[in-house]
Amino acid sequence: MDSELLSKAIPAAMLLVLGIIEAVGGLYLEDKRSKDDWTIELVSLIVLPTLVQPAIFIFTLWIGLQWFPAFEDYFLHLVLGWHLLAFIILDDMTQYWWHRLSHSNRMMWKLHRPHHVVEEMGVLVTYRNAVLYYVFMPGIWFSGILIFLGMGYVYLFYLPVKLGIILLAHSETKWDRFMYKYKILHPLAWVVERVISTPSTHFAHHGLTEEDGISHPNGNYGNMLFIWDVIFGTAKITRQYPTKFGAWNQIKEPWYVQFMFPIIRSKRPESELHSLITKNDYDPSIDFKEFDR
Repeated sequence: MDSELLSKAIPAAMLLVLGIIEAVGGLYLEDKRSKDDWTIELVSLIVLPTLVQPAIFIFTLWIGLQWFPAFEDYFLHLVLGWHLLAFIILDDMTQYWWHRLSHSNRMMWKLHRPHHVVEEMGVLVTYRNAVLYYVFMPGIWFSGILIFLGMGYVYLFYLPVKLGIILLAHSETKWDRFMYKYKILHPLAWVVERVISTPSTHFAHHGLTEEDGISHPNGNYGNMLFIWDVIFGTAKITRQYPTKFGAWNQIKEPWYVQFMFPIIRSKRPESELHSLITKNDYDPSIDFKEFDR
């Protein structure tokens, strides 16, 4: 099978398999997802890999060929380990900071908000964000630049590994439980949970409130690598899973408002998506409060 096709097929297959496992486990039978939740999840699942990411890569390539043709494939013959390190730093680490910024900046939060207002986990949560959250994501642009510079071969292997880890971190399969169940595996768990994102650490990020002693909604920002949280002081590891998910500002909006904000805005004055700045904007410094919908 062609390497490029395989790179795309692996995450798609993982998504399908994990989704089936979740469905068999009953996640989607009595779930809390509304019709709008289903729609934005499916639209996001299609738009990012088929439209946004390819468009950024094509535009980056065009800019490179027009203005910087001498740098095409400039690092093609560099040791592959340096290629991998470049993606880890310029894609995954920058995504950590982009994600962290979306929880500290109220404007950024509105683009990331769809990812958190859903009240349960599962692989379908993975990509749900406003489209502009991805359009402006530095890591995608940096990846396009690195590919132009000759690092595309490594990206074909890097991307499915990254997406696989992220899908598993959102999955209700909670694959990491087996490491916590058996004492002999605890040393392995100690390493794994500090290197990559796991359901336990990422579920904590999606938890509703830190009052439960497990959730960490303003931390555990790592996407593929959790080690960024360890290095930059935002890690919380409990080996447990929250029972309540979401964000305190949970006014339900049509999927197209969530997905297209601020191009399309809410008609409801009480909604934080009604305008770029509202009196009801989510405040990341407030852990949890009862919000009057």
